[in-house]
This record gives sequence, C-alpha cells and structure tokens, in this order.
Amino acid sequence: MKIDGTHYRSIWRTAEGRVEIIDQRWLPHELRIVALETRADVAAAIREMWVRGAPLIGATAAYGVAVQMAHDPSDASLAETWEVLHATRPTAINLRWALDEMRRILQPMAPADRADAAFRRAGEICDEDVEINRRIGENGLAIIRDIAARKGGGRVNVLTHCNAGWLATVDWGTATSPIYHAVEAGIDVHVFVDETRPRNQGAHLTAWEMNHHGVSHDLIVDNAGGHLMQHGEVDLCIVGTDRTTARGDVCNKIGTYLKALAAQANGVPFYVALPSPTIDWTVSDGVREIPIEERGQDEVTHVQGRLEDGRIGHVLISPDGTPARNPAFDVTPAALVTGLITERGVAEASAAGLAAMFAERAVG
Repeated sequence: MKIDGTHYRSIWRTAEGRVEIIDQRWLPHELRIVALETRADVAAAIREMWVRGAPLIGATAAYGVAVQMAHDPSDASLAETWEVLHATRPTAINLRWALDEMRRILQPMAPADRADAAFRRAGEICDEDVEINRRIGENGLAIIRDIAARKGGGRVNVLTHCNAGWLATVDWGTATSPIYHAVEAGIDVHVFVDETRPRNQGAHLTAWEMNHHGVSHDLIVDNAGGHLMQHGEVDLCIVGTDRTTARGDVCNKIGTYLKALAAQANGVPFYVALPSPTIDWTVSDGVREIPIEERGQDEVTHVQGRLEDGRIGHVLISPDGTPARNPAFDVTPAALVTGLITERGVAEASAAGLAAMFAERAVG
C-alpha cells in the first residue's frame, strides 16, 4: 500500500541486506523506520509491539531466524532462536507456524548454508503473505459488491475492530483488503473504525491507513458500534484474527466478541478475514484451549498521544494505585461468525466448512 504516494511494505530487506520495519509504536504521529540487526532486536520488536498483527509477527519472526543465522548458524543457535522468539507473543499462531517452517527448512542443512537459505525463505514468506491477502481481498470484494448492488449502488458501511490492515500484515491487510479492493473497484465504501482500547490500534493505525489511502471513514469509540448497528448504519462487520480453531472459533483483539454479539442481535453480517496460516488445526475449543495473553497494566491506565508541546507521550487516566486487568484477546464462538474470508473463498465457520476449504490440511 502507499504512504503519500510511495509504496511501502511493513517489513522488507534492503539492497544492503538490512531488515527494516515501520516502528508502529509512533504512529499516527511519526513515521519511523528502524533496522532489526540482532535476534534481541527482533524479539523486542514482536514483544513490545513495534510490529503487531498475526501475519506480520510471523514474517518478522522468520526474518529474526535469518538475522540470527547470519550471526550464528549452529544447531544450538537455531534451537535457541525458536524458543526465544516463540516466547514473545503466545496467542498469534502465525508466530509458531513461521518458526516451525524456518526450522523445517534449515535443520537438515549444513550450518554454512543456513543464513542465505533463511533470508530467502523469509522473503518468500513475505511474498506469500502479500498474495494471500490480495486473494482475501478479491473474495471479500464479492460480499461488498453484493451489498452495494442490493442497496442500488448506495454506500456500503463497514465496521472494523483493531487493525487488520496492511500494517498487521506484509501488505494489503486481511480485514482491510476487501475494503481497499472495493475502493479500487469504484464502490462507495465508508468505514467505521473502532478506536480499540487499550492500545488504540484502530485510532492509531487503521484510521492512519484510511487517511493515507483516501478511504471515507469515521473513528468511533468502542462502545458506539452496537448503537450504530441498532440504527441500521452498519451493513457488515469485517475483523481479522490472530488464531482460528479447526471448528471456526476466532481469537482476535479484545472487544471483538462484543461486536459479534451486537451484530447477531441486530442482524448484521459478521465476517472474519483470515489467511490460512492463522488456522490452528490442533485446537477445537477456542475459549478453553487458546492461551490469552495478559499484557501490562500501563496499557490500560495510560494512553499515548501527542502532547501540547508536540512530543509523543503517555498520560495517566486512572487514579493512582488503581490496579488494572489487561487481557489482550477474546474468543468469538463460530456460531456468531457469518463466514470466514480466506484466500480460497468464503468458508462456513465450522469444522466442516474449514475442512472442505482446506482438505489437505484438516486434521481427521
């Protein structure tokens, strides 16, 4: 996607061989590009959310293995790197998938061959993610096009939660890819962007994306979604996912479950856009089996923004001494999901629906 007319991915390798990312902690107020030069840099980038979003976390982890192989390609280093990077974010399944893939490719090789092979496979993982997300957009476009036709060409209003945009992937995004495709197809689309407390990824990232791509949108507080649905102002919801179970339960940013409940109560279609590496075929019951990351209290008790003097800083919004809980994700049961928009098509949110769409990967 483009920033002020210049194409960017969220992670890339330069001609000089550096791995660079957009450091998302400073958006929307500053665009900062940083290099990831060591395994420690990569671990910090994932853990401290310089990068975030399941597909991008996986791609970054893949490059993290490559960076480490350039420093130390030994068997011990490869095994330790898997453990170090896997511990950074426990919920996003793409992290484990990417690390397993890198280990599968590199383990049989002589250590001297590992660095070049690792950088090559990490680049391929990034390219594959871009193509998957492009196809997700094409399949989701059909849903938006159908709604537009039923409205006689009228505006299609989409509600999103968190950031499942190109900043959460390598390019295109998941939930935003159908939106970007619809805009390019000339469909009148308007996006309601949930702020997404506590880290405000909607306000900081999705709104920033919409602004730079010229997509009509309004930023709304998280609690406004149900009200808008009650009054017929939302035609559909599209969200992303960090892990999807084999039966179609969806683990996504905290607050997604409440949006799904409101959508069901008001007859609003609720779609989840997901690349197939986000499906965890080993898990069936999302509520009981998916580990939910609990993050620090400061994300709840403080907000980040641009201060009056122009600096980016954090402001305390709660009383001194008040403790906070910060579960980062929740699980939306498959029964609340209208459909799963994948790179192969729109699947029913069920074990049968996913098994039919990905027969070669489904666990019998």
